[in-house]
Amino acid sequence: MIKFNELKIGDIVNAEYEGISREGEVIDLDREDKLVCVQTDVQDFWYEPQHLFPIMVNDEQLKKFGFEKVENADGTVKYMKDAFRILLPGKDDFSSFEMWYREDRRHITHAISLHELQNHYSQMTKVELAY
Repeated sequence: MIKFNELKIGDIVNAEYEGISREGEVIDLDREDKLVCVQTDVQDFWYEPQHLFPIMVNDEQLKKFGFEKVENADGTVKYMKDAFRILLPGKDDFSSFEMWYREDRRHITHAISLHELQNHYSQMTKVELAY
């Protein structure tokens, strides 16, 4: 489950309906009733937060967002999108990593989900991170 206050329009999440989970984009928020409208490949639908689940950041998802990957000689892996960088300590190790954009540098000490990455990216660059 994702907390309602963590979500922003444009965030990518898994939405579950009748046991079927689909990836989708948050396209609207009803703050009064705490409902989230998610657009999937099937339709737009309003969900309660307990039916929304995070998608963990991984290589495939970063490539969908347009990041370029560079495997360094020391075993670290860098993902780049314009001036934004993510540096992993090893291949596919998203458990602890650094991200930076110009002077803003952050050390993340746990695996994060796409919507969290999107929120960091937006805070740091003032630009939305979207597919």
